[in-house]
Amino acid sequence: MENQELPELPEYAERVLQVAEEIPPGRVMTYGDVAEWLGEGGPRQVGRVMALYGGSVPWWRVVRADGALLPGHEHRALGHYRAEGTPLRDPKAGGAIKVDMRQARWDGTAEA
Repeated sequence: MENQELPELPEYAERVLQVAEEIPPGRVMTYGDVAEWLGEGGPRQVGRVMALYGGSVPWWRVVRADGALLPGHEHRALGHYRAEGTPLRDPKAGGAIKVDMRQARWDGTAEA
């Protein structure tokens, strides 16, 4: 079996992953926030990067705008959120747990 080189990570993907790594524990940014911070792409492009390459960064800190947990990864994400003290919203009438976006959303500035 030949030793195959991994394809080079696209520059945009590197930038998205760098932002994900900079989000402090207990805080989140939306896919759209990351795109806006970079001044390039949009929520779908950021989501695609996270789906393809996000396993090596704190992927649970990049979320949907409504705070819903990543489908198929809810239990892993919830474990990370609880360990980091991320503010969560209690489910309403049997609904799903969500990130409390008003409290957890990070704007990219230094933490106080």
